[in-house]
Amino acid sequence: MQIGRKDVLWNYAATILQIGAGVILLPFILKVFPRETVAIWTIFSTIVTLSGMFDFGFNPSFARNVSYVVSGVKELKKNGFQIVENNNEVDYGLFKGIIDSMRWFYGRIAFILFVLLISVGTYYIKTILKTYPYNHLEVYISWFILCTINSYSLYTLYYDSLMQGQGFVKRAKQIQMTGQIIYLVVAAILIILKFNLIAIVSAQALSILVRRALSYRTVFTAEFKQRLQSLTVQSRKDILKVIYPNAVKIGLTSIGGFLVLRSSIIIGSLYLSLETIASYGITMQIISIIGGIASVYFTTYQPKIVQLRTQNNLHEIKHTYVRACFLLLATYLICGISLLYLGNLALYLIGSKTPLLHQSVMALALVVALLETNHSMAGSILLTKNEVPFFKASLFSGVVTVILLFVFLKYTQIGVWGMVLAPGIAQGCYQNWHWPAVVIKELNKNIC
Repeated sequence: MQIGRKDVLWNYAATILQIGAGVILLPFILKVFPRETVAIWTIFSTIVTLSGMFDFGFNPSFARNVSYVVSGVKELKKNGFQIVENNNEVDYGLFKGIIDSMRWFYGRIAFILFVLLISVGTYYIKTILKTYPYNHLEVYISWFILCTINSYSLYTLYYDSLMQGQGFVKRAKQIQMTGQIIYLVVAAILIILKFNLIAIVSAQALSILVRRALSYRTVFTAEFKQRLQSLTVQSRKDILKVIYPNAVKIGLTSIGGFLVLRSSIIIGSLYLSLETIASYGITMQIISIIGGIASVYFTTYQPKIVQLRTQNNLHEIKHTYVRACFLLLATYLICGISLLYLGNLALYLIGSKTPLLHQSVMALALVVALLETNHSMAGSILLTKNEVPFFKASLFSGVVTVILLFVFLKYTQIGVWGMVLAPGIAQGCYQNWHWPAVVIKELNKNIC
């Protein structure tokens, strides 16, 4: 598995384009869409995000096990992994079994998602349209396209697992950028032509279809399909039984992460003004972008780290981890200082009516986000051992965050400070320092 500087650069380019896509398209949306249509679009976006949780942790688990197989592993385990030699041959029978398991799993959850969206989701859309003064048919057409393409995207999510697991980082980012460009161009043209919501979902649909087609061609080459054709598929039941426990733990970890990172706005909106919530939301969105850029190097090398783990090459894992931590800190420092001193000026220049939070609150939010991103990287290192030791701690942190939010916002006058302090305290008590300490201790101990 060859991952190098070009993969990192393509990952940076794809991340920046993804960020830029929203910035470029937003003026078109705000200029053409009435406020009520913008609200419907926001609801659609939220539903797409929630639909992603149907994966429940299986995508990273599948990707990690694909990396194990590509590295030469002959047997998958519920916990731990098999040590292999550098040039071990790939067991394509096991590989075929994983692909069959992924298709079986995603086919069923995609069907469940489609049924829920088309029934419960449609009823929900019908309810909110009672006060919608514009064309209802346009919304229903857009909704049906969204239901269909969202379900298809979930069914073909295993393409991402295969790309990531085999270390096709550069190609995956090239495909992602192609999809983003198609989305931008098609959406902008259709919005100008007054297709409104249909423009957005149609552009998303075309983007997803192109990305999936290119991913399929990248993974399922003629040679690869020929290798798989004559082999007996290993038991799907056995493979899923091995992957299931850790996948569920990752899913529970995601729920904990959702409570830590997303519950602030939901609970905060019950106690604070919409103006304050708007400033908090835009500030945290920008800080989230900084976190994404800061962790690009690490996410690029994740498949390689999995391979290094199977080879017991802890020295190289440590080297990659230390470099990722340095880039993480440097990015947060540079971007964070720029945000503190130039953020509101930039918003003023583009005509934004919503300012960022006060500098002192922003500075604390940046520190909380840095510690969160740092311990998440450490958790990903631990995941390469095919163990999920942090799922209970993640759930506990999520519950503590929610409790602290209610306490700070209901019984004190600290306002938006509470929205930043609650996750910071919950994570700082354990997760922020424990998992990085575990990784550092393990890597130093095994190398020395």
